[in-house]
Amino acid sequence: MSDVARTTEVAAVDSPALVKPQRKVKARSTRAMIDRYQWYEVVALYAGIAVFLFFVLAPFIEGFLVSLKPLAQLFSTPYSFIPKNGSFDAYFNMWNSVPLLGLYIFNSFFISTIVTLIVVAVVVPAAYAFARFNFAGAGLLLGMFLAVNMFSGAVLLIPLFRLMRGLGLLNTYFAMIVPGAAFLIPSSIWLLRTYMLRIPRELDEAAWVDGASRLYTLRRVILPLAMPGIVVVAIMTFIGAYAQQFIFALTFNSKSEFMPLPVGLFAFFGKQEVQWNELMAASFVGILPVMVVIVFLQRYLVAGLTAGAVKQ
Repeated sequence: MSDVARTTEVAAVDSPALVKPQRKVKARSTRAMIDRYQWYEVVALYAGIAVFLFFVLAPFIEGFLVSLKPLAQLFSTPYSFIPKNGSFDAYFNMWNSVPLLGLYIFNSFFISTIVTLIVVAVVVPAAYAFARFNFAGAGLLLGMFLAVNMFSGAVLLIPLFRLMRGLGLLNTYFAMIVPGAAFLIPSSIWLLRTYMLRIPRELDEAAWVDGASRLYTLRRVILPLAMPGIVVVAIMTFIGAYAQQFIFALTFNSKSEFMPLPVGLFAFFGKQEVQWNELMAASFVGILPVMVVIVFLQRYLVAGLTAGAVKQ
């Protein structure tokens, strides 16, 4: 190549007009998303959240204030939202009005705990089977699970009563545990199956290549990844079991020592008047075990959702 041609080629390469301009990469902001709004947008955002929380928490706030009011003040005119001379007397008097209230709370907690353990033990392998195995009739079974949830427990009370009596489970804890678990298992399978479908199948295949069995894969590979979903199922099951005890207890149980809290609250309804302040106090004390369980499990739920989000 001649010197003239070489000089022309170098000049063409070095020419700014022939160099392809590079697109400028905009620096990514490190500010928090909330700091990128204008001040009036932040005010509107927090105002909307405050209004939403007010409507959600208003019944609980009113119920708590009712528990602080004397019974005569509840029917005064005009109605006062803020209690006058409020006290916590109802929280002490309710134990004398219903001596078995502590036993009712324990029964509800015990029944809900056993139902949750049974549901989780059944749902985990069932959801894994529906998420990983393509067997005949899988779609039909899932549809039947949805059909079960379409029926109210009141519709099946007579068949369930005959079944409980045939099994000799009337007037026992199992009379509320068995139907409670049966009604909560179908929806829990759907929920956990959907979560397990998001777990890549390549993880199962990698475990099989290493010689792992199906059971070992479920226990050591799938369960740690599905733990947030399992915690959600456990929370929903516990709340559902705590709420559905009323109708089963009235139908399948006639002994006070096995009655749950929803039935025990009816003791505050007298023939002449209702002890509304003590009823509200007992209701708040009764939901404390549920709140403790939710707060305790929520820590593990958040930890499971954030685990592995950042690689080291």
